[in-house]
Amino acid sequence: MENQNNVTEFIFLGILMKKEKKIMCFVIFTACYLAIILGNFVVFITITYSHLMQQPMYYFLCHLSFMDPCFTSAIIPRMIGDLISSRKAISFNCCMIQLFSFHFLAGVEIFILVSMAFDRYVAICKPLHYSTIVNRQRCNMLILVAWVLAFWHSIAQLFTILNLPFCGPNQIDHYMCDSNVLLKLGCTDTYVANILVIANTGMIALLTFLVLVASYIVILYNLRKHSSESRRKALYTCASHVMVVLFFFIPAIITYMPPEGFLNEKEFSVFYTVVSPLLNPLIYTLRNNEMKNAMRKVWSTKVTMLFK
Repeated sequence: MENQNNVTEFIFLGILMKKEKKIMCFVIFTACYLAIILGNFVVFITITYSHLMQQPMYYFLCHLSFMDPCFTSAIIPRMIGDLISSRKAISFNCCMIQLFSFHFLAGVEIFILVSMAFDRYVAICKPLHYSTIVNRQRCNMLILVAWVLAFWHSIAQLFTILNLPFCGPNQIDHYMCDSNVLLKLGCTDTYVANILVIANTGMIALLTFLVLVASYIVILYNLRKHSSESRRKALYTCASHVMVVLFFFIPAIITYMPPEGFLNEKEFSVFYTVVSPLLNPLIYTLRNNEMKNAMRKVWSTKVTMLFK
């Protein structure tokens, strides 16, 4: 590339500057990260080794519980280490890898959530054709599409940043390498690049969120035709998914959509990098009797085998 790039590393400024608060955040975020790994591992194993794997909704949930630890592992370990490190430096190449990984894994999660909404829409609005429409082949295709779309989304983000010249300022006012904060360090007019990032990330988040909201409005409308028991069960299931969507998409839309600087990006990004992956296993297990029953059966069997 012809870009004048004199920057070999970036320095994270992180979330907080006071030492005593950094120690407290180190303990909190470490506990959250371990809870994310453990919680999603339990959900993943429970679904994989139970009859739930045959149901499309839990098939998608199994993939989501696999992606959550991968997604957070691209961000949280580095953030935890920087909280107790005196020098929060990251090389240029590692920064680009983190940028790509973050957007790729987050993109897969977004499209899995869309697939889960599609599953609920067909189950409630077209119940007689559910097994035909949402078969395993179509579920596999939706997962593959999620990975492909996420890959091209993250490639676009990466090349938008790689095309910028970095000639001096290297302090990132964040705890991770992200396109919107790296744009501020470019030694050129970044207006076009900002538009591309908003179109690529902000609009994807916004449009996906609107599609999800529209799907649940249609679902609620169609529930009028169902019995009170069916409505209660459907609402109970959909409520879990709506909570996950809100925790993930609202902060993401606020972060990537203009006006720039309207709210603190660092604090809001914690919601979709830490809070949402932490709550997903709780939301999908504590509010779901099928999951709780499957967990008791799978883990009691495994504990029994362990002590034989």
